[in-house]
Amino acid sequence: MKKKAKVLVFGTFDIVHAGHIHMFEQAKEYAHHLTVCVGRDSNVEKIKGNDPLHTEQERVKFLTYISVIDEVRMGYLHDPYKIIGEIKPNIIALGYDQKVYVDKLADAITDMGLSIQIVRLVSYKSDKFKGRKIKKYLERFI
Repeated sequence: MKKKAKVLVFGTFDIVHAGHIHMFEQAKEYAHHLTVCVGRDSNVEKIKGNDPLHTEQERVKFLTYISVIDEVRMGYLHDPYKIIGEIKPNIIALGYDQKVYVDKLADAITDMGLSIQIVRLVSYKSDKFKGRKIKKYLERFI
């Protein structure tokens, strides 16, 4: 049976690691087309309280090399939901620990007049593969 769904995932993806690859593979199980939306530098700073290690352009470029991803887009500066209206995915796949912009996601989808399934993906070795933990480990060498 051929999958026909368009799936959208969101994230910072500053240090791409095995947990992200697992996330993309899970999301692709739902999809024939997987779009990854990368958070803008200024939004990442507001959300996480510090600048990303890699610029938004670098993060987009890194993700284009991951074969399971069909399309990589940057999010919008002032409206985190705008890209949903452009892509019109069938499914939005959220990371297991994703909390930012999630509380108003269903309302934003309804306001756009869209019907989109929201799924929550499962973690992959979250005790080891977590951006914060990897950054903390790397700080020992910088």
